[in-house]
Amino acid sequence: MSLESPASAEAHPGGGLTPRTGFRRVASQAEDLLLVVALAAMLLLPVVEILLRHVFHTGISGSSAIVQHLTLIVGMLGGAVAARERRLLALSPIQTLLQGRARAAAQVFSSGFAAAVCLFLCVASLEYVLAVKPLGKILVYGLPVWVVQLILPVGFGLVTLRLIWHATGTWRGRGLALALAAALAGLAAWGPVPPARLEIPGLVALAVATLLGAPVFTALGGAALLLFWGNDLPIQAVPLKHYSLTTNDLLPSIPIFTLAGYFLAESGASRRLVRVFQALVGQFRGGPAIVTALVCAFFTSFTGASGVTILALGGVLMPVLLAARYSERHALGLLTGAGSLGMLFPPCLPLILYAIVANTSAQANLSLKEIFLGGIGPGLLLVAITAWWGIRKGSREAADRPAFRWAEARAALWDAKWELSIPVVAVGSLFTVPTIVEAAAVTATTALVIAMVIHREVHPIRDLPRVITQCGLLVGGVLLILGVALGFTHYLVDAQLPDKLVAWATTAVKSKWLFLLGLNLVLLFVGGLVEIYAAIIVVVPLLVPLGVAFGIDPIHLGIIFLANMELGFLCPPVGLNLLLSSYRFNRPMAEVIRAAFPMLLVLLLGVLLITYFPPLTTFLPRLFR
Repeated sequence: MSLESPASAEAHPGGGLTPRTGFRRVASQAEDLLLVVALAAMLLLPVVEILLRHVFHTGISGSSAIVQHLTLIVGMLGGAVAARERRLLALSPIQTLLQGRARAAAQVFSSGFAAAVCLFLCVASLEYVLAVKPLGKILVYGLPVWVVQLILPVGFGLVTLRLIWHATGTWRGRGLALALAAALAGLAAWGPVPPARLEIPGLVALAVATLLGAPVFTALGGAALLLFWGNDLPIQAVPLKHYSLTTNDLLPSIPIFTLAGYFLAESGASRRLVRVFQALVGQFRGGPAIVTALVCAFFTSFTGASGVTILALGGVLMPVLLAARYSERHALGLLTGAGSLGMLFPPCLPLILYAIVANTSAQANLSLKEIFLGGIGPGLLLVAITAWWGIRKGSREAADRPAFRWAEARAALWDAKWELSIPVVAVGSLFTVPTIVEAAAVTATTALVIAMVIHREVHPIRDLPRVITQCGLLVGGVLLILGVALGFTHYLVDAQLPDKLVAWATTAVKSKWLFLLGLNLVLLFVGGLVEIYAAIIVVVPLLVPLGVAFGIDPIHLGIIFLANMELGFLCPPVGLNLLLSSYRFNRPMAEVIRAAFPMLLVLLLGVLLITYFPPLTTFLPRLFR
């Protein structure tokens, strides 16, 4: 997995947006302002709701529906901003190998093809909105739902234009991309070839465009459109599923928890936490490796994005490791592997999304509390294994390690007391407030107060809008993938693929443990090729019935899935952590792969232990039932 520009959607929050002048500058500022207002409203409404409920025993009418539809707005606006900044998630293993005219041609082809797909998504969205308009459904306070839904065609339309604009830096290249998009759209809509006969060639061309750099969401959305269209099914089902997912009652927690992580990453929290763990464990052999594992797990659990961890913390942790006499290769491998630690800890976003998607199956009944508790034991195991590997590679000479000093430990703990309180606030709010969205809002508000009021490291005018925009950009890019991926999944379910898989698997595989081994192999392959959020949407509805058929606890199945996806970040050729480490530390991809390979093997051992020792996952959920 890579991104359309090195300054990726997973980049650290401090990264700025592309400067502009004239009309483009004004338009971009207006777009950013709308995104900031929408995301800020998502954060503030649940907080106000909590205060009103506890102080005045009242609330805001329709606040849940408002927040859900603000998620739709944030998703589409954020996706448009991500397209503007060339930060849409994309696979580009082939494009990175090309140079000169070949690379330019690949960009024109992939951009033109992606624009054609996005144009059809825009048209399908508009048709969907026009179809639901006569129903006269009201959102709140007399506002028709269809007015808010207009953000779907508007957002896809903006992305279409920006894909054309960024095809190349020349008008000639943009013209070629536009001509290609128009030709593809015309062929699909008015060509002499029946839709059914275009299905296979279209999917092949889509795969080629994706490998050449087309955004992931256009690959999934294009596949969904082709399959629906080729089977004489209405393509409006794709935007319908996009709308239904983004307005799910649990989904707003994803952008709000992400915002909490961005507030932390923008502040000096990383330095204070490194100081704490260095003071507590730095005197041990491999102490800096333990520090790396703990700090990375902390940040990833809140951002849900290993890229934020690698890019934001790499500059802090790499000098610590090198100063402790770790070789550059071992330090690079450790940081690359540790970047995804924390994916199994609450309130990490993949855990939330897995619970949402798994519960769409009639065979699953999985609460967020259960999946959160289930991830703690396996998450600690992966952190411990990573630290163990780092300890083995650490210097054996005691003279290279600082002596433990109570005064420094107390000072470091006191300095980082607010940051250390955030996990307590996050987990505590999950069990004390009525909804996961309100728990996310409490956590994000706490992080904001710490960064902006207590430490004063985030300025309310100079920094806050930029941080919120960067968060919205990341969230928008992810939600674009999730929405169209659900449309693709909807086709697979309608085609009864889960039932067919269950029938085949139960006939071909007789052993539960053999099935789990095969599952690990398949998921490892998927994790190395498919972005984790898209994988959750597409694979989980197929996986849950299989797990039920083989008698696997749904909590255990979920953690197995996510642990394999976490491992996929380190799998060549397109593991996200590999690409981001290559960019962050300015090292060739081959060097990063060699450095991270030992960590891949170490974490694979952890995944196998998680797979074949279910009590590690199921003990805590059963204890708190």
